[in-house]
Amino acid sequence: MKIVISLLLIFVSVFTWAADADGWEYLFNGKDLSGWKQLNGKAKYEVVDGVIVGTTVANTPNSFLTTEKTYGDFIFEVELLVENNMNSGIQFRSLSKSDYMDGRVHGYQCEVDPSARAWSGGIYDEARRGWLYPLEQNPEGREAFRLGEWNHYRIEAIGNSIRTWVNGIPCADLVDDMTAEGFIALQVHSIHDAAQVGKQIKWRNVRIKTENLKQSPWTDIPVVNLIPNYLSPQERAQGWQLLFDGKTTKGWRGVGEEEFPSKGWYVENGELVVEDADGAESGNGGDIVTLDEYSTFEFQVDFMYSKGANSGIKYYITEKYGSDMSAIGLEYQILDDENHPDANAGMAGNRKIASLYDLIPAHKNKIVQKPGKWNHARIVVEGTRYDEWLKGNNIEVTEFVGAHVEHWLNHRKVLEYERGTQAFYALVARSKYEKWDDFGSWQSGHILLQDHGDEVRFRSIKVRKL
Repeated sequence: MKIVISLLLIFVSVFTWAADADGWEYLFNGKDLSGWKQLNGKAKYEVVDGVIVGTTVANTPNSFLTTEKTYGDFIFEVELLVENNMNSGIQFRSLSKSDYMDGRVHGYQCEVDPSARAWSGGIYDEARRGWLYPLEQNPEGREAFRLGEWNHYRIEAIGNSIRTWVNGIPCADLVDDMTAEGFIALQVHSIHDAAQVGKQIKWRNVRIKTENLKQSPWTDIPVVNLIPNYLSPQERAQGWQLLFDGKTTKGWRGVGEEEFPSKGWYVENGELVVEDADGAESGNGGDIVTLDEYSTFEFQVDFMYSKGANSGIKYYITEKYGSDMSAIGLEYQILDDENHPDANAGMAGNRKIASLYDLIPAHKNKIVQKPGKWNHARIVVEGTRYDEWLKGNNIEVTEFVGAHVEHWLNHRKVLEYERGTQAFYALVARSKYEKWDDFGSWQSGHILLQDHGDEVRFRSIKVRKL
């Protein structure tokens, strides 16, 4: 009888370690750390009561319990329980090479963040590019993680599509092709406070599927697409359209013109470039605008400015003012704050990068990439406001389309405002725009890329109507 029981236990152990009927392979056998190895830091990893336990240790860098095997396309799931004042993460498609930071683990990480920031499920690029998908742009995802409880994580990495879920709620949707294969690792983060010694995170039901993969249905959460001039299937499903194909100037024309400027702009290496003209505003090719007009919309673009450059993204362009320089409109400022004198003009920094030019400054905590590096701009214009005011003895109702506006820089919101309010018109009255009637009140208009006489490069220009 004892022999039969022993054989049964061996059979169960082997079965749970191998792939099950649905194609899942369990990476943890519930008994020991077979199939895993530790890299970098000296945090303690052990198996206690059938779960993997990671414990913080003082004076050691980030620690990683990594799979001995590497994985390319996969669906990965795990349950984890972490103390509320501890940070951690799940590495995937990650690498450790002797010629890169002396073997430092680097690559994609799905965040475990029980702090007030609540970015659990976001995607960080460990020891490489930093945050790729912070969860500020996905408020529903920020609510997914449950403090003090077991949380279920799911990561789908299929081709260039990387998506995450926490407790069934979609958190991140990243499109990126930097690393196609690597190991999976369970992180214990380094600590800098003696009070953090001995903090623990636990993992169980660690499993992966690598064959017959089927992507989950597309969702409506924001997509961060790091492949230039490419729309992912999910973006297409959400209604996004490319405004620049990386090869031609189709979809754009010069301000007040029927054709694209014959000089001052060119396409190179998948980038739309405005040439340097010694800072002369519209002194070369002039501004360009979209062929279509937009009322409520979301717009995104990558931009790279040269040292000391000035430019902008304008919206609700009507072309009716006939300015002999740059066309007049609401402007998302592009500026080298450190090297252009306009950064110190205006009021309270309202001419610095990502600001609503000459009206509202971007938040001081914005993250800006230096000249020669890519930044990402996002403009959201949405909502219709209905205002009721007494006019004589009657109620007058006015409708204002595109009432709420947000400026985002590098996937973080840096300002928001309401158009068409008394507060907005007060800002206009003290700005350079006070001489133009009804400035900022238009219900639709073109989107514009500015020629301010400095070299600026644009790519991945996309828009969707809301």
